[in-house]
Amino acid sequence: MPTEPSNPAVGHDCSSARSPDLSRYLSGLYILLGGGGSNLQTTRKREIRLNPNPFLGVVFHWTGGASAASCYLPFRAIKHWSWEIYWLLQGVFSWIVAPAIFAALLVPNWFSTISHASPHTLLLARFWGAMWGIGGLTFGLGVRYLGVALGYTIALGFSTAFGTLMPPLFAGELGAIASERSGQVILLGVAVCIAAIVVSGLAGLHKERELGASHGQVREFDYRKGLLVATFAGVMSACFAYGLADAKPIDLLAQTQLAQHNRSDLWQHLPGLVVVLWGGFTTNFLWCAFLLIRNRSAAQFLGRSPQGQIPAQTLAVNAAACAAAGLLWYFQFFFYSMGETKMGHYSFSSWTLHMAGTILFATLWGVLLKEWRGTGRGTKLLGTAGFLLLVLSTIIVGYGNYLKAHP
Repeated sequence: MPTEPSNPAVGHDCSSARSPDLSRYLSGLYILLGGGGSNLQTTRKREIRLNPNPFLGVVFHWTGGASAASCYLPFRAIKHWSWEIYWLLQGVFSWIVAPAIFAALLVPNWFSTISHASPHTLLLARFWGAMWGIGGLTFGLGVRYLGVALGYTIALGFSTAFGTLMPPLFAGELGAIASERSGQVILLGVAVCIAAIVVSGLAGLHKERELGASHGQVREFDYRKGLLVATFAGVMSACFAYGLADAKPIDLLAQTQLAQHNRSDLWQHLPGLVVVLWGGFTTNFLWCAFLLIRNRSAAQFLGRSPQGQIPAQTLAVNAAACAAAGLLWYFQFFFYSMGETKMGHYSFSSWTLHMAGTILFATLWGVLLKEWRGTGRGTKLLGTAGFLLLVLSTIIVGYGNYLKAHP
């Protein structure tokens, strides 16, 4: 796809711009769904983007959200392995193997691109990736003390707010964004997304209370401790967005390679994503290694467990399930990176779309797996309201990007 260099000013005056017709936005979204056609502030001034296409960006982000919501399903097939065994193995696939393979296939000289980035850029990208890894590890602890509904709501709510708003805030752009009509629409979409997460969390809380202990009542409920842990997990999980922002100089180097080989700029973020994921793998590897030593579970890799020898067929199924889970996990940010290239100047809103898409498809999986069977009418209405608000938030954010791309 041909590229058109652009360098839109952050404070561009839109007061005289023609207001686009909302129906054009919705019809464009329909056509595409049917298959039709820090470093941050200085980097944004130099960044060359594809022609913005928020409709396609939303589709990419929804695809990534579907992948994120599905990545834990293959774990259901794993037997006789401790958590640290299969989590580490899927991490090798999702954070090391898959990113390198796809970067090598789609970006010429991808490793050379990374090696030519400054040490400062590489350090920041890996650092934020490692911090995100800490957030992911503590996320489970928050769910342990609060339950799935409250734990997810608090953690994802903070992750959405911080991951969306902090990059432009630290870049000194948030004030300019809030002064434009298009930016105001996007910020409204962010607020709707956070409200949707709260409503979905309330629905989940009612579900837990109605279904009782057999369906996941929290035995170690501790609101004060859980609130602190879930808040910390949400804030730290947003660090992934910071890592992608600080990896922008790597994106610029990748753009040069792609242009020289007549490749699409759609893949410009893949080398930077590799570096951020290196940081995430580091944190998770250290924790899993600690658990392997403490629990003396490393022998399970070779089929030996306290219950006896694990059959070779079971080991093969376990490994295949880890590979599938790892690939699905990686695809969430593979499509995230594609969607970000299509969101135009307000690419910071990609994090909101990613969070909304993940929860949206996780809700659909819950319905398909009959997790809401036995709940009351009010609980189901709350769940439906949260779902519809998530859809609405993606439309609002996409429309705000459309306003900016088509003044």
